[in-house]
Amino acid sequence: MRAKLSYALTAAVLLFYFVLVGSRGVMLIQAGTVLTVTFGVAVLILPVIGLWFLWKNTQFVRRANALATELDAEGGLPVDELKRTPGGRIDRDSADEVFAKRKAETEAAPDDWRSWFRLAVAYHDARDTPRARKAMQHAIALHDGRRAP
Repeated sequence: MRAKLSYALTAAVLLFYFVLVGSRGVMLIQAGTVLTVTFGVAVLILPVIGLWFLWKNTQFVRRANALATELDAEGGLPVDELKRTPGGRIDRDSADEVFAKRKAETEAAPDDWRSWFRLAVAYHDARDTPRARKAMQHAIALHDGRRAP
């Protein structure tokens, strides 16, 4: 719940920023000179890119959460079997061990979105966020019946 609240707060702050920047871009365009119109258009591009990124990220999070909910209902969520340091961080060797299991599971069933979901969690636990995201995108695509990226 805390993660959802902080995501919503961050999204709200970003939206406020996009509106603020967008209004400045419109003001520059309204000034009417070649230079201010050029700058105004350039300034308007940033909020558009930001809104696109925020939208795509929100879609990804919602789809990943939907998969987690479905997998939880099936009783297939990965069990947290990771060892932790005294400070509470995940032990690297433990994460690597679990990752090896998840990778073997995914290689045995490459068309199963569930195994890709669990592999994404293992990548995340091993602190490999880019691969975790790609594995989750693959799981989402398999679940939706699309060709995986």
